[in-house]
Amino acid sequence: MQSSKQTFSSNGVEIAYYDEGEGPPVVLIHGFASSALANWYEPLWVKVLREAGYRVISFDNRGHGQSQKLYDSDLYRAPVMAEDAANLMGHLGLPPVPVMGYSMGARITAFLCIQSPGLVSVAVLAGLAENMITGVGGETQIAAGLEAPSLEDVTDPQARAFRIFAERTGGDLLALASCIKASRQKISVEELGTISAPVLVAAGTVDDVAGAIEPLVDAVPDGEALPIPGRDHMRAVGDKVYKAGVLRFLDKHGSS
Repeated sequence: MQSSKQTFSSNGVEIAYYDEGEGPPVVLIHGFASSALANWYEPLWVKVLREAGYRVISFDNRGHGQSQKLYDSDLYRAPVMAEDAANLMGHLGLPPVPVMGYSMGARITAFLCIQSPGLVSVAVLAGLAENMITGVGGETQIAAGLEAPSLEDVTDPQARAFRIFAERTGGDLLALASCIKASRQKISVEELGTISAPVLVAAGTVDDVAGAIEPLVDAVPDGEALPIPGRDHMRAVGDKVYKAGVLRFLDKHGSS
């Protein structure tokens, strides 16, 4: 069950967040067209982390969940969304903490590490690996699919999948279309090379969205791989191998 929603203003944008449990804090950043509820509560991540002794802080990215909806693509650039995470951490007065992001959330986490290195003690980049560097593609088709009058009008398979997911999670389709047009910024190997925090890269072994794990592991100075056997982009999220690997990584780096 999701905890009570709280809100704060990040550069004038209202961001909804959820803060529960005692112990060392961990910040979670969800993926595109998802929400804290869909990405972290429903797959039982919050439960698992709380039982492991963590205070779990999650939030709805701008344009998602219970946060403010915006319809200007420029307001969804990944570095801007990373500022929301940094502002939330400042709002809560957090010390440097572990941050885990899934898919779009992994890209946001990487930008957070680059822009605000003093805020992140360790990072888990999940559901997005080599394609964070080379690009995922499909933004135009996904945006068109979200803007279409109905699902029946969407023929592109990836666009249909995101339209179905967005409708299931109650997303604002036009806000999400604005987001996808700008949020999938590539990150250069040179930028990734500036990340000082230890990084765990986790992705399903059949996740076409994420791409291969090793190129991203190799791009960061202190990287470690966590392949999730037989899982694609959607089914990796709640996988037990993923959860166990993250708990080991956090424990290894003294985050418990």
